Amino acid sequence: MVDHVSLKLRTGVYGLLGANGAGKTTLMRMICGILRPSEGRITLAGQPETCEAYWSMLGYLPQDFGYYPDFTGREFLLYMAALKGLPKFRARQKSEELLELVGLTGQAGKKIKTYSGGMKQRLGIAQALLNDPCLLVLDEPTAGLDPKERVRFRDLIAQAGQSSIVLLSTHIVSDVEHIADSILMMKEGRLIYQGKWEKSRGDLEAFYLEQFGDETERRDGEEKPPRGQGWQRQKPFREALTAEIDREYSPGNGTGGEDTEAETGGRQK
Repeated sequence: MVDHVSLKLRTGVYGLLGANGAGKTTLMRMICGILRPSEGRITLAGQPETCEAYWSMLGYLPQDFGYYPDFTGREFLLYMAALKGLPKFRARQKSEELLELVGLTGQAGKKIKTYSGGMKQRLGIAQALLNDPCLLVLDEPTAGLDPKERVRFRDLIAQAGQSSIVLLSTHIVSDVEHIADSILMMKEGRLIYQGKWEKSRGDLEAFYLEQFGDETERRDGEEKPPRGQGWQRQKPFREALTAEIDREYSPGNGTGGEDTEAETGGRQK
């Protein structure tokens, strides 16, 4: 659920923290136009989330992204580039650039079904970057990765955040505490913390555990819902969201200006 959420975002990395069922995935799906808020609005560079211009500036990696197992990594990126409308020459060029960026050049000719979990996640972020997105949304991208892969992934995210808005959701504090320019913490559909984490406030992980420790323990003892169904689906809710992401953006070169703003507000009934 999402309840009275209001945000203003600028270029950089935003770590969205919260326990399972806090509303992180719901919020991200609304920002990506997959779910419709019951109230409010979402815009990117003045464009609403329902229009093609909005989607052309968006990169999205869901928790479980779909792929064809018999495609090679390179074939998959070329296929996704075609769906995103990239010209053939640009699609090939961008695919090779991203394969190198995510460290998959040597495995680009292998079928995706042979990839490790970390390799698939790296391919996932590569497809999300194909269109040089103004806004990059990553939902639990480090889930299931080993420590070495997590470090590599964090480096990729930090690099992406130098020129784009990166909204990264996780319930693992270490994924974001060193790379996030700002922390967003959700609980029961509301933001309970928003802004840069100051060391004077103490340890971020300790604060997180203070907010969610009991809830995490309770959920660990519960039977989990089927894969792909969040805890919030177990009870009826009504989402409401207002988001506005304004950015100086030049479609011609796929880059944005220095300023980016997002405004989000929601109410549950």
